[in-house]
Amino acid sequence: QVRGSSALPPSHPRPSNSSLCARSIISERSCAAMDVIAPRSVHQHGPLGPQQTQFVRHVEPGCPYRADDVMKPEQAVSTGTTIMAVAFDGGVVMGADTRTSTGDYVANRASRKISKVHDNIFVCRCGSAADTQALTGFVINYLGQHSVELGKQPTVNTAANLFKLIAYNNKDNLMAGLIVAGYDDKKGGQVFSIPLGGSVHQVPYACDGSGSGFIGGFIDANYRPGMTKAECLQFVRQSVAHAMARDGSSGGMIRTLVITKDGVEEDAIEGNKLPYGP
Repeated sequence: QVRGSSALPPSHPRPSNSSLCARSIISERSCAAMDVIAPRSVHQHGPLGPQQTQFVRHVEPGCPYRADDVMKPEQAVSTGTTIMAVAFDGGVVMGADTRTSTGDYVANRASRKISKVHDNIFVCRCGSAADTQALTGFVINYLGQHSVELGKQPTVNTAANLFKLIAYNNKDNLMAGLIVAGYDDKKGGQVFSIPLGGSVHQVPYACDGSGSGFIGGFIDANYRPGMTKAECLQFVRQSVAHAMARDGSSGGMIRTLVITKDGVEEDAIEGNKLPYGP
């Protein structure tokens, strides 16, 4: 070999011009394919050199979404909440706050988290607002058909098991915590808890949502078996008010529902008249 020459050793023959062209074409095609698969990136150069890469999404003309929503989509609506139900001799008391949030933004300060399933059966919802509303809609439909076939009112146990069936079969796709409560002629007032995962548990009282962790000790210290309707109502209001004072995702008003054989009594306590609060 001649010194200074760029000739390759015999074991590494020089690539021909045709092979170099083929490689460059393949490289260009692979880059074009990667542009389709991965979003294009924009490098911002500041006074201290290149900064963190930002990915840009293409917004086609006529897109129904605003450009800023496409680039930075809002968080899903979730009912970070405090829901509660207590059974007494002759019925149940249900309670919930009214704050619905999207991230740090309060989307609705007077929402209804206690939904009617049938005449004397209601459900408290927490988790994803979309998931729990869809789930409740399915159960209302199926329970209505079941009631027509029976020719009489469905039981609370049937409603709870319908919720459980759908929640469990879709447990990997749903974020839904539910408390099903109501009154029927067979067993009177009943409370069923359906936490994330789709299991079902009949309990004397239940509390769920982001605010429930703040009032676990309060509930354990103040709950007594055999409480009257008035005592249960006061207990639920006090518990939810304490959770609202501590939990940033719970707030607004306190909505309560009393379900007995005589019907449903609904009430609401405004935010400036809570039994406890800062």
